[in-house]
Amino acid sequence: MPYRIRILLLAVFAAVSFSASAQAQDDRFAKVQIKTTDLGHGIYMLAGAGGNMGLSTGADGAFLIDDEFAPLSARIKAAIARASDSPVHYLVNTHWHGDHTGGNANFGEAGAVIVAQDNVRRRLSTDQFMKAFGRTTKAAPKIAWPVITFNDEISFYQNGQSIHVFHVRNAHTDGDSMIYFEPANVLHTGDVLFNKMYPFIDTGSGGSIDGMIAAQERALALVTDDTRIIPGHGPLATKADLADNLAMLKAVRRAVLKTIAEGKSVDEAVAADPLKALNARWGGGFIKPEQMVRIVYGDLVRKSGD
Repeated sequence: MPYRIRILLLAVFAAVSFSASAQAQDDRFAKVQIKTTDLGHGIYMLAGAGGNMGLSTGADGAFLIDDEFAPLSARIKAAIARASDSPVHYLVNTHWHGDHTGGNANFGEAGAVIVAQDNVRRRLSTDQFMKAFGRTTKAAPKIAWPVITFNDEISFYQNGQSIHVFHVRNAHTDGDSMIYFEPANVLHTGDVLFNKMYPFIDTGSGGSIDGMIAAQERALALVTDDTRIIPGHGPLATKADLADNLAMLKAVRRAVLKTIAEGKSVDEAVAADPLKALNARWGGGFIKPEQMVRIVYGDLVRKSGD
C-alpha cells in the first residue's frame, strides 16, 4: 500500500476513533440533569453525575464549590443562572479528582477564580496515576489549575457569609478541603464524606483511613444538629449521618486491622469477609465490600511497615 494512502487511512481511523470516543462521552452524560436543593441563605446543593456541588449566591456573585465533569458545564451554568444573577466569581475545588474538577477549564475560561489547597494545583498540573483503578490521568490544561492556593486555611466574605475553607490532611486525598458557611450553618465536606456508603480512599494520592477518621471527627466537632451537610457523594446529610459514617469507618478499621493481626494476606482477609456486619447498610455504593477491605488493608499494612 502506498505511503500516502496509509497515512490517509490512519488519519481517517484516528478521526473516526475520536468521534466515537466523543459520542460515547456525550452518551454517558446525555440524560444527566442538575438537581438543585435550596438550603436557604442563598445557598444551594447541586447534584448531577459527579461529586455534589455547593453554590452561594448574592450581590458579590456566585461562589461555587466543585464543578463535576466538563460535558456538564453548560447545564451547571444554566442551573446557576436560575439561582444567581451573576456568573461564578470564585470556584473552590475540594480536591483534585476529575468528577469534582472536570469543569475547571470551562469555568476558568469564563472568568472564575479557581481556589484550592496547594496539593490540588500540584496534582492537576502534572500527570497522575490512580493506583486503585490502574489509570493515568493526564495533567489538566493550565486554565484549569487553581490560581490561588493555601496550605491550611483561607476565608472568604461573600454574599453575607463568612466562608471558612480548611484543609484536612491525608483523608480522601492529600489535598482535601471542607468549606463551612458560618452564618448559614452549612458544611460542604467534599469526599471526606460519602453519605450512606463506603467511601473511596485514594491512598495513591495520599489518602488514608486514619485521615478520613480524623477529618470526620473535626467536622463532627464543628457541626450542630441543625447543620446541613453537603457530602461529596450521596444525599444531603445531618450531624447524625456524619456520626454514623464515622462509627462505620472506625468499625471498618478495627475489622481489617484484626485480619492483619491474625497474619492473613489481603486475599485471605477478603475471603474472611470482615465487613459482613456492615455490608448490607454500607456496601451499596460504587465502592464494594471487597474493594473497601483491599484499600484499608493496603493502607494499614503500609503504615505498619513505615
